[in-house]
Amino acid sequence: MTEERSENGSVAVSNIDKVLFPGSEITKGEMIDYYREVAQVMVPHMQDRPLTLQRFPDGIDADGFIQQRSSEHFPNWIKTIEVPRAGGSKEEPVEHVLCNDSATLSYLANQAVVALHGWLSRAPHLEQPDRLIIDVDPTEEGFTAVRRNTRRIVELMQQIGLAPFAMTTGSRGLHVVAPLRGEAGFDTVRELATNIAQLLADRYPKELTVEQRKDQRGERIYLDVMRNSYGQTGIMPYSLRALPGAPVATPLDLHELHDSRVEAQRWHLRNLRRRLGQKGDPWADINDHATAIEPAIEAIHSMQND
Repeated sequence: MTEERSENGSVAVSNIDKVLFPGSEITKGEMIDYYREVAQVMVPHMQDRPLTLQRFPDGIDADGFIQQRSSEHFPNWIKTIEVPRAGGSKEEPVEHVLCNDSATLSYLANQAVVALHGWLSRAPHLEQPDRLIIDVDPTEEGFTAVRRNTRRIVELMQQIGLAPFAMTTGSRGLHVVAPLRGEAGFDTVRELATNIAQLLADRYPKELTVEQRKDQRGERIYLDVMRNSYGQTGIMPYSLRALPGAPVATPLDLHELHDSRVEAQRWHLRNLRRRLGQKGDPWADINDHATAIEPAIEAIHSMQND
């Protein structure tokens, strides 16, 4: 494991024995191997999405940093895109990295990028998201209620004509993601996500909330829709998280939401590849299920008015 070549350039690796995940003793070399092996299924989900990178050169127990702007030392074959600031700001655009091939993913891993977070829109249509995300964020320990309420989100999305997909975040909860045709702006998409979350919170007020203030949530699960905004990101499918044991954000089959073994950190660097070998990528055809947003908006308004 010394070098990977692509049409654009080569990737030399270094310090492969550096431990990035103390406790489980996972090295940078293991992480690079992981990202190389999952690149075939992971890269399509990141295609043309501006990325925010979480880097931990000295391991996750040391201070890492969040990186939005591409580094000057990155090779010129790494694709980037200049992204205007939100709201017509006159500030300098941000040059984000795009990860459109396996060589780029390997290069980023060698730069100690542990986690990759991507926009909900793709270049060049950055103001028109092709994803709607609801983050199912538990306040208390225990995952039974998370799975139950995720199923409720899935059912409601299906009722209004969306095609939901579910994913463990590798951190605390689950994401429910609906692929869109990219015909509407962020304000419209966020309003739909807000209405879905609010309707469910109204139906199940003892279990769900849309309250952003943590001290007002009690033990309820927070339905977070704030990622549905220009410049906001979600963890990318198959990305590692900077947490002990190197948990992975893992796409699910919807029937797995009934499986009591499914928890936010069930899959990690050392068992995810076995899962892929057995099941493949449950999100492989997600783009084929992209839907128009207007029928869903009309359907949710009808439900709210009943």
